[in-house]
Parts: sequence; structure tokens; C-alpha cells
Amino acid sequence: MHQGTKRALVGAAATLLLTTTAAALPTTANAASTLTNAGFETDGTATATPTGWSTYSAAGQNSASYTEAGGHTGSYRLTHWASTAYKVETYQYLSGLTNGTYTLSAWVRSSGGQNSAYLALRNCGSTEQRTDLPPTPNGAWIHLVTSVKVTGAQCTVSINSDANAGNWLNVDDLAFTSGTTGVTARGVDVSTLKKSEDYGGTYKYANGTTGDALSILKANGADYVRLKVWVNPADGYNNKARVLTMAQRAKALGMGLLIDFHYSDSWADPGKQNKPAAWSGYTLDQLKSAVYNHTYDVLNALKAQGTTADMVQIGNEINAGILWSEGSTSNWGNLAALLTQGANAAKAVSSSTKVALHLANGGDDAGARTFYDNAVARGVPFDLIGLSYYGYWHGALSDLQTTLDDMASRYGKQVFVAETAYAFTLANNDSLENNVAYSSQLVAGYPATQAGQAANLRDVMNVVEAVPNGKGLGVFYWEPTWTAVAGNGWDPTDATSADAWENQALFDYTNKPTSAMAWLNHR
Repeated sequence: MHQGTKRALVGAAATLLLTTTAAALPTTANAASTLTNAGFETDGTATATPTGWSTYSAAGQNSASYTEAGGHTGSYRLTHWASTAYKVETYQYLSGLTNGTYTLSAWVRSSGGQNSAYLALRNCGSTEQRTDLPPTPNGAWIHLVTSVKVTGAQCTVSINSDANAGNWLNVDDLAFTSGTTGVTARGVDVSTLKKSEDYGGTYKYANGTTGDALSILKANGADYVRLKVWVNPADGYNNKARVLTMAQRAKALGMGLLIDFHYSDSWADPGKQNKPAAWSGYTLDQLKSAVYNHTYDVLNALKAQGTTADMVQIGNEINAGILWSEGSTSNWGNLAALLTQGANAAKAVSSSTKVALHLANGGDDAGARTFYDNAVARGVPFDLIGLSYYGYWHGALSDLQTTLDDMASRYGKQVFVAETAYAFTLANNDSLENNVAYSSQLVAGYPATQAGQAANLRDVMNVVEAVPNGKGLGVFYWEPTWTAVAGNGWDPTDATSADAWENQALFDYTNKPTSAMAWLNHR
């Protein structure tokens, strides 16, 4: 579902407010083609209707909108708040616009907990566009954007709250300029899907009809598939042959393809980067050759069957390097040589394939700077920067935004979230305790419900969309199809191992899509 579409999550009362508000908006006004008082600096504090703006509340609650001290950059900001439940809109009507695509940007904060709290562009001659405000309990400002096509020379910029008692939002430093926004890659890592299917896993559309999981994801907006590659895994999955099969399925649906090389026989991440058993005794030169040959072999086989990779990760969550100990970050010269071999192999197969270097901990800007500074200084070739971001491990959403924006600016590269996920329940569905199993692990403002999971994915995607200069490439949801299926556990060496991820899948315990899946259709 497109962001401009009214969602089922918005209640009937909110829909009524939107309808009434639209009817009440002025068709003639002292309007300009640029925002007036976009930083709310003109009037000081306690102004319910700031200069240039209008306020509307069907219930006569205009006082819930007001200016107060504490702006993002200047002295003041707009606030929505009341001690009782309230609905209020602060808006500004623009006219005399040249038809075309425009982007609204704003800095926002929010308590969370509202029925709805969002920026909107409406009455612009095309479908209304919205961006929801994320909860920011740490008080940090978040930069958001919304774009719309203007066809009638006018548009209304709108800030909306349908809130419970005590809920609040802050908005400041708005801008309305020519340009468009969006994300290109709305991806899913389905590396465990084939094994799930082989062990009896099934997937359903929302109406209960059984279908192909990839087709269901595609129908909900997914346009990219991510597949990990292990060298010689014990269970025979995620190897070259299996990846070739899954790539055919993805490309047959018209989806892009990201190949994620682990350079291991099993999981590689910041805590373990173990060499494949077959490479265990190799010298550095032999490891360099092995990285090149393995990367080339898999990618060339994909190309030969007509499924050339669109993107390639040279390593997975490589904060501490690859192929320990020779390729650890304590031996940066070695690591750079190994990464370069992988990148060169990818380009030798297809010069158009984008090479990504992927780190965990997307909220750690300082750590990311250290890594990529070293890679750049040693001439490692790469096109994209990928970051994992799990809010329960990697800090506040504002930390992710800081890292993404800094990476894009500092290195001039497109950035993307290579992995993210969130729980839709704390209930377990197999014998293994889940990675997120307790309320103490949850991110403030995002309950372990389908609505909480949806809001979390929505807000991560909105932060990527807001990366300046169009450098936010997209988001990949990690393992949305890893439901609880006996035999499809986490350990490739143990057929009886279970799955600690089923409560973060995008299919619920009845195998139907969770409401979060629709956010794969983000603009």
C-alpha cells in the first residue's frame, strides 16, 4: 500500500477528520508559492495559529496546536499537545506553484502513542502523500521527507495529530522544494526459504489462500531478494547450487538480486568470521585467490543462467574483518587485499553489478567511519555502504539516521539498510527461545504487535528515504519467511535445531502476512 493511501490502521474518526478538514481548507487565501514562517520563529511562544499557518480542529481543540521555545535550530517550534485526547491539524495553503514534483522536509519529534501523527501533502491534484512521525522518547530530532506530484498549481502542507491525552509532537524547520523522494530497493532476505519449503513450510495470502512466498512478498511491494552464500555448508543449503535456484525464482518475478558472500561454511557476523574448512590451512596469497575464485565462480554461474546479480556484498557484517585471523581488522592491509579480490571478481563478471561493504551496528557512526576510512585509504573498491540496524541492539532511530547521513556525505556513496526486523509478538512458536523474547528487549514506542512491527519497519524506511541527495537506496527485511518449521533451524550442522526468529518474520503463526508486509510498498 502506498504511503499516500489511507490505511486501515487509521480509525474511522481520523478518516472523518481528514474529510472534514479537506472540505474546510481555503480555496482562496493570501497564499504564496513558498512556505511562510517555516521555522515558527515569527510569533514567539503560545501562538495557536502561527503567522502563515492555519489551525483546524473539528472538536474545537485549536489550543492543542501552539508554538513554544526549543526549536531544532532556531528558538521556537510547533507543538501538538493536550491533557485530554485531541485531534488537530496545522496547515498552510500554497498556490501559484509550477506543476511538477515537490518534496516537503521537516525535523520532528514525538512521544509516540497517537492514533496517528503525520506530515501530509494534500489537495495537490494527485494522491495525498504522508509520512508518519516516529516515536523519539530520547528527545532526538528526526529528519523526514514527503514528496508529491502537483498538477493544479496548489498544495496544502499539513501537520496532523489524532492523539491520546498527553501525547505530543514537535515539528520545525520545514521546507517545500522541487524534487522527489523514495527508495529503490525494498528488499527481503529469504535465504532460509528453500529449506523451509523442503521441510513442509507453507505461506498464505491474507485471504488464507496458500501461495508462493516470494510471490506473496512481491505482491506486497518487495522488489529485491537477498541471498547469502556459504562455501560448503553442512546441510547443503545456501551453497552455490541453492542460490542459483533461488535466483531464478527471484528474477522470474522481475525482482532485483543481492548476493551476500559470507566466506564461511556457516554464519559470519561481527562475533565470528571463520574460514571455510577447505581454506583453513591457506596462506594469505591462497586466501586471496580463494576469495576471487569463489566470488567469480558463483557470480559467473548466475550470469550464465541469465540471473546476473545486481548487487553483491563482499562479506557479511564485517566490522571485525573476514577470514580470521588473517583478514581481521587488526591486519587491515590483509583485509583490504581480500576485500579488493572479492570486489574485483564481481566487476570481472559484470561491471554493472554494484559492490557493497556491509557492517553491523547501524547506529555506530564512529565505528563506521573508522572502518570505511581504512577501506578508502587502502583503495578498496566499492559502490555502496550497507548497514544492519536492529533497534533493540543498535541504538535509537536517530543514531541510524546520523550514521546513514554521515556515510552518504563523507564517502559520496549510496547507503542502505542491509538487514532489519522487529517482533510482532513475544509468544514462541517452537522449542527455542526467540532472540527477542521479553518486553525489556523492545524499543520504546514499538510494542511487540503487528502494528508495532509495521511502525518499526515504516520508520526505518522513512529514515532511509530522508538521506539527503537521494542517496538512501533502500531497506532489506531480514528473513521474513523464517517461520517455525521443524528441521529449518539455525544450525546447519544440527537437523534438530530450532528457529529463534519466527516472531520477527513477516508471516504470522497462521502463515498469513503480518500488517508490516504492506510497508514493503513504500514509495
